[in-house]
Amino acid sequence: MGLNSDVSPDTVPDMTRSQPGAGPDQDVEHIPENQEIDFVTLGMFIIDEIEFPPPRAPVHDIPGGAGTFAALGARLLSPPPLSRTVGWIVDRGSDFPPAITSLLTTWQTSAHLRTDPTRLTTRGWNGYTAGPSPDRRAFRYTTPKRRLAARDLAAPLLQARAVHLICGPARCRALVTDLLARRRAAYVARPPPHDPRAERYARPLIVWEPVPDLCVPAELLNCTNVLPLVDVCSPNHEELAGLMGDGGGGGGGGSGGGDVDAGEVERHCEQLLASISLQSYTLVVRAGEKGCFVARNGGREKHEGIGGEGKGRGKARRKEYVRGGLRHDTDMEALFAGLMQDAEGCVAREEIEIDPGIEKWVPAYYGKGYAGDGAAKVVDPTGGGNTFLGGLAVALARGRSIEEACAWGHVAASFAIEQVGFPVLTVDAEGRETWNGVRVQDRLREFQERVQP
Repeated sequence: MGLNSDVSPDTVPDMTRSQPGAGPDQDVEHIPENQEIDFVTLGMFIIDEIEFPPPRAPVHDIPGGAGTFAALGARLLSPPPLSRTVGWIVDRGSDFPPAITSLLTTWQTSAHLRTDPTRLTTRGWNGYTAGPSPDRRAFRYTTPKRRLAARDLAAPLLQARAVHLICGPARCRALVTDLLARRRAAYVARPPPHDPRAERYARPLIVWEPVPDLCVPAELLNCTNVLPLVDVCSPNHEELAGLMGDGGGGGGGGSGGGDVDAGEVERHCEQLLASISLQSYTLVVRAGEKGCFVARNGGREKHEGIGGEGKGRGKARRKEYVRGGLRHDTDMEALFAGLMQDAEGCVAREEIEIDPGIEKWVPAYYGKGYAGDGAAKVVDPTGGGNTFLGGLAVALARGRSIEEACAWGHVAASFAIEQVGFPVLTVDAEGRETWNGVRVQDRLREFQERVQP
């Protein structure tokens, strides 16, 4: 399953939700309460059937779903013991293949595996069209889906540093609101101060992947209204075009592999950023073999002690920029005075760090500059965008810059698209893990050296 794994809330009605543990034989595998989590996704696990243009034969029982590939992206950059900091939920129905459970166990992640024999596993059909754009895809659910919400997150997963969402604007707002409320409630009811997690309240980093079906002009206002709630918004270039009324998107189910008009992408990002210029969020537009375009407004950095952000793993705190738009009661004099003063109210212009923002293309791993036939390496683009976001999110959770996070994402995606389904995890003669026979860190190092200015 790829970019539209949670598309169209009306495609198939949701199953009646029960609280975790309430259904038959649910929550059979738990996560330790003290497990630190860098990344969690609220995307679903789906078992896919993929139909290719003739004469290529279809494939069945392929693990997929936006959440699955996002978890893969985070896991690729997290060799054990860091693998345990990758969290996700797998809902297994009565038809769940045991071989898939065995495969997922080898990843050694903090996967919350839940079994409900009274229902079928969420399944989907993917159909690729023949012609000049073989990566254009149609999708439909073939069994009732089971969407995830903040209430499904076990205590450790609820405290993840980065959260990946794939949904429409209205659902994004509801999910973020509920997620933050539950985290604050958990903070209020925190254990004694000796628990390091109880030091201070930490807002999670939110990475939002809009669903293609709702990337239409009618949703543009809803989208801009929800952008202040997220840290990263990442449509692909076709979805962005559909949202801005320039074609594409609109439920086409494309994986972002069509022709890319770089100027159009940049213009659309500029329009979105200008619409709420005093808000802080980052647009990361995925554009197939061209890579991704990163755009973010600038602003003043908050001092380290402001905002209550948690620390990254051995890295600097994640940067946070001034949030909040102009309102009728905004004190403009105080607003601009604040840009010139330090935390104590003294004028300290030279000590205030100003983020200049960013507008930058980051090439794909199998894109420009690759020493070989990159197109020949792409066997199945399904899930490439989700995998990219998993790698990006876990990089940001660990204190990397947005440019470096995009590099992590591209490297993660490169492994996802080299075959149908998942890359093969093995251990080499030196005891280090490899995916498709390659060490992820080696590929990341090579890619960073290739794209650095």
